[in-house]
Amino acid sequence: MSMNNRTLEELFEQLGLSSQKIHMERYIERHQLKPGSVLHDAIYWAPDQKAFLIEAKADDSEWSEAVDQLANLLIKKSSI
Repeated sequence: MSMNNRTLEELFEQLGLSSQKIHMERYIERHQLKPGSVLHDAIYWAPDQKAFLIEAKADDSEWSEAVDQLANLLIKKSSI
């Protein structure tokens, strides 16, 4: 794994999304997924975004941690 991990802000930019804090917060708020969901399977990703997310995780790339962070923010946790 690369030691040059990317930030969540950089991931948003890579995905073609605004990396301004308020825009990131709104995106996360509006795109919540159900528990057990797979991030790259969300219906709102364009084909190139989906491909990037899959590749970033498969290759354990410098983007892996940022992708995991985004998944944790978007996938709702079950309330027990």
